[in-house]
Amino acid sequence: MNNQRIVSNADTASILGRSQRKSVDTTAASLMLLFCLVLGFQQVAIKGVAEDISPVVQIALRSAIAGCLVGVLAYWRGIRWADMSRHRGAGLLVGLGFAAEFAFVAWGLTYTLASHMSVFLYTAPIFAALGLHLWVPGEQLSLRQWWGVGLAFMGMVIAMAPSGAYSIDILIGDALGLLAGLSWAATTVVIRKTSLSEAPAELTLSYQLSVTALVLLPVAALSGQLMSAQLTSMAVASLGFQALIISFAALMLWFTLLRRYRASQLGVFSFLGPLFGILFGTLLLNEPLSINFLMGGGVILVGIVLVTR
Repeated sequence: MNNQRIVSNADTASILGRSQRKSVDTTAASLMLLFCLVLGFQQVAIKGVAEDISPVVQIALRSAIAGCLVGVLAYWRGIRWADMSRHRGAGLLVGLGFAAEFAFVAWGLTYTLASHMSVFLYTAPIFAALGLHLWVPGEQLSLRQWWGVGLAFMGMVIAMAPSGAYSIDILIGDALGLLAGLSWAATTVVIRKTSLSEAPAELTLSYQLSVTALVLLPVAALSGQLMSAQLTSMAVASLGFQALIISFAALMLWFTLLRRYRASQLGVFSFLGPLFGILFGTLLLNEPLSINFLMGGGVILVGIVLVTR
């Protein structure tokens, strides 16, 4: 009996050791910086060709293309349908959350500015940190780290504080952006709380991309947006970038990091995403670089240091 108890305890310790996440180190911080740099270009890429291809069609097509690529990669790495079906419930849940996130992004971009969408989309780390703190053991933040999250959020608001009065359309788009951020946070919590926490990154991403494509492609077709899309050279280039770099490479990197490091700490780096979005807007669309951006960027960096130190 004692021997059985010792073996059982050893097995439990082994399982806990495998499921533990490391604190963010220099490697993870560098990769998250690259991830945020790529995602910072996302809003510019979508908005830049919105007149040729609607945001809903862009997201549906890029999800379908990237989903096929991830499926091939998953098969090459030995992941089969039996592996997929074991995580069917959690996979469908995160897939619907992912589809909702980008549906709200696409819908919101028809009302509000790209910079506003970035502000509200990147509230996701706040919602995720709260959800992880409440429901996922080992993801609790200390008081100092909560101060860091608060500073990072304040810095983001300062960096992209809008000028002028809001119209009703802007307010509608901003609300949709907030729902997109909440959807993103929900998928993070579900992944860490369910069996997908230990599943290969390819499996999780396959569910998210395939469900998004299956949901949004019919919506785009029934609304007439798919047939009215114009495949100009700029639109094709933007769609290729979104499919290969954002939906495939960048998201594969995100889920790989999520399996190895604490999600609550990784999520704080997402505050850099909208800052890069403003920077790309300045360089490519000749938007002014305000003092708010410089001040807010400094506050964000302080917040990140507090959370990850």
